Amino acid sequence: MRPRAHGVKGRLAEAARRSPARLAVVVFVAVIAVFAALLSLPFATASGTRAPFVDAVFTAVSAVCVTGLTVVDTATYWSHFGEAVILLGIFVGGFGVLVLASLLGLLVSRHLGLTQRLVAANETKALRLGDVALLVRTVFLTSVTVSGVLTAVLLPRFLTAGESFGEALWHALFYGVSSFNNAGFVSHEGGLPQLGDGPVAGDWWLCGPLVVGVLLGSLGFPVVLVLRDRWRSPRRWGLHAQMTVTGVVALFVVGAVLVAAMEWRNPATLGALDGVDRLQAALFASAMTRSGGFSTVDVSEMSTATWLVQDALMFVGGGSASTAGGIRVTTLFVLLLAVVAEARGNRDAEVFGRRLPQSSLRLAVAVGLVGTTTVLVGTASLLALTDETLDVVLFEVISAFATVGLSVTDTGALGDGAKWVLSVLMLVGRTGTMTLAAALALRESSRLYRLPEERPIVG
Repeated sequence: MRPRAHGVKGRLAEAARRSPARLAVVVFVAVIAVFAALLSLPFATASGTRAPFVDAVFTAVSAVCVTGLTVVDTATYWSHFGEAVILLGIFVGGFGVLVLASLLGLLVSRHLGLTQRLVAANETKALRLGDVALLVRTVFLTSVTVSGVLTAVLLPRFLTAGESFGEALWHALFYGVSSFNNAGFVSHEGGLPQLGDGPVAGDWWLCGPLVVGVLLGSLGFPVVLVLRDRWRSPRRWGLHAQMTVTGVVALFVVGAVLVAAMEWRNPATLGALDGVDRLQAALFASAMTRSGGFSTVDVSEMSTATWLVQDALMFVGGGSASTAGGIRVTTLFVLLLAVVAEARGNRDAEVFGRRLPQSSLRLAVAVGLVGTTTVLVGTASLLALTDETLDVVLFEVISAFATVGLSVTDTGALGDGAKWVLSVLMLVGRTGTMTLAAALALRESSRLYRLPEERPIVG
């Protein structure tokens, strides 16, 4: 019998052991409450009046859950203090996600059998994630370093646009933190600025660092460390890193090709740009649809077919233990491998010289099904609360659930009921998939007997 935990630290350790998923949700809700209270202060708005409670909560949820959906214009509605609160919420939320996901992965790895532990240790020995203090420090330093490099790259671009040093530094820092954490918030009125005579889509100096930051953030902390230490030896990356990088790159390319093919002649989007700018805009849209949330063209002017492609990309999201949302790339990868194995009549699903355990297949099915159900419930709720069409509502719901932040309508005009639904979807999307996977893995247990097998008719 375990001794009863005493003190705050002991109780937190006990809660983490008993129900890590519940603790994760409680922590996120508490952090959101703090930032919502700060945004409710009168001097958090540019007008000096208190923001409506639902708008303060929605913005706090969007920042902490690193989504980027907004009900008011960030640059004009909030004061400098309000923008600073949002930026801090983005950093805290992204940092918390990386630490939480890594800790949950650590708890699961400790729950594995001896053989699985040895394999996991061999694949992640360079990460040194066993020390919690070291883990937190490494995540913090990685987040600060990447955001700092992005800030340094973007700063000269804003200076060349005629902004003062203080203004340019603030915008560079805001976009650096927002891009790496896949938040999608912008600090310029109306969206990404046009810094010069050409269109925003043609500004490689501005858009390039944003794409790099979003892709790095969407890979996941363990994968980023593996690439940092072993980027020259792909065979030594480990199965998770290989699957994540392969999936992210493949979806990035496929998404860009599909967006370009569907929007190439649309005069309201890519059709208004030059050839090279069209290509850049398609690549940018593909990267941001995965969880970034920035846009260089008007997403609402895209065709419904393009929206459907973006719905699929947003639903998948990025890598596990990352600041991206969705059901995750590895989940889709595992489901596709299971389909391929079944089509070929193979007993096991195999990839990169490894066999996937049946528990991974069950987890992928569970995460995919729960994600789909969440989107269906959210869509039905918004259809009942608003007068928007199904294509618009589905896009907004998936964008919230996958913590993307893209929008094809005025989110602020949807009504308070819709705002609360979207807030819940952002929280569920941020904490739900990773905590569900960890909870199911931790509940896995061996039985002393197995029931007789009988195959039902499927399909």
